[in-house]
Amino acid sequence: MASIKKAFDLTGKTALITGGSRGLGLQIAEALGEQGAKVLLSARKAAELEAAQNHLAGLGIQAEWVAADNSKDEDVKRLVDEALAKLGRVDILVNNAGATWGAPTEDHPVDAWDKVMNLNIRSLFLISQQIAKRSMIPNKYGRIINLASIAGLRGSSADVQTVAYNTSKGAVINFTRALAGSWGRYGITANALAPGFFISKMTKGTIEALGVDRLTAGVPLRRIGDGDDLKGAALLFASDAGKHITGQILAVDGGLTAVLTAS
Repeated sequence: MASIKKAFDLTGKTALITGGSRGLGLQIAEALGEQGAKVLLSARKAAELEAAQNHLAGLGIQAEWVAADNSKDEDVKRLVDEALAKLGRVDILVNNAGATWGAPTEDHPVDAWDKVMNLNIRSLFLISQQIAKRSMIPNKYGRIINLASIAGLRGSSADVQTVAYNTSKGAVINFTRALAGSWGRYGITANALAPGFFISKMTKGTIEALGVDRLTAGVPLRRIGDGDDLKGAALLFASDAGKHITGQILAVDGGLTAVLTAS
């Protein structure tokens, strides 16, 4: 019988985390690094990556970083090149980099639509394809974790109109299922986390505009996600504890989607 403690151990594994300099990406980096994974962070801004590296070092986690803009094809290629050079291989890929744009649906700018869709789904396809072909498929092992959102499980509301973001996150959900079906034969799992409202730079404006009480009124746990709430779910998908789980979407939202589904 396998040890459950060993099943969650990531010692000797390598992890590439996009959008890893802050917020949900950094939270996941903390979890994987604490469990022994060698971590490489990616984001657009070098200064934020250096700060994240120092933060992780303070927790006893050694991390490297590569500055890249994943909305640019050439940066995706360079990121994969540098990640493989630094890590040797990528066992765990966390596709977290993303963007949002709020505007009335009838007036949503087309260039903003393209920006959101390119970063939130096209870049996920490109980096996943590169990492799979160049590392995971040859090694017959991989864990892909895509960051979706509960916004991908429902439409925009009248209060928060983010049609491109919702559409892109819906695409991430089915992209995850497609990867699971395509690459399971190579020992690769693909799953997605669908967070509800978490305190982050991306959600700051919405939280300030609507207020915590309003945002949590329909949430059974009556709270917003904090700096630890994604760690356990991410670790399950990243480790051998979840080796028989693939193509799944896990909402981490205080129960909001469960209530909406039930109603």
